[in-house]
Amino acid sequence: MHEIKKGKVYLIGAGPGDIGLFTLKGLRCLKKAEVVVYDFHLNAQILNYIDHDAESSMQASRAVTHAMTQDEINQALIDKLRKASWYAG
Repeated sequence: MHEIKKGKVYLIGAGPGDIGLFTLKGLRCLKKAEVVVYDFHLNAQILNYIDHDAESSMQASRAVTHAMTQDEINQALIDKLRKASWYAG
């Protein structure tokens, strides 16, 4: 029998786009994240703080291109969670 590791999922708002307004807690979470899912609203400078070993992907894009519905975004987040090494659901 293997030990079940516990993990956490954080939803972090990136604020109004100013890198100086990104919270310290958000930054700490981002630096240790295994998976980062973001959309086009994210200030590109924030991507510099993602661990190079972390999986990251844009899950929503501008309405003029290939927009995802909120339900599709929610499902993508759930799918990422279920693939996590620590998920026991």
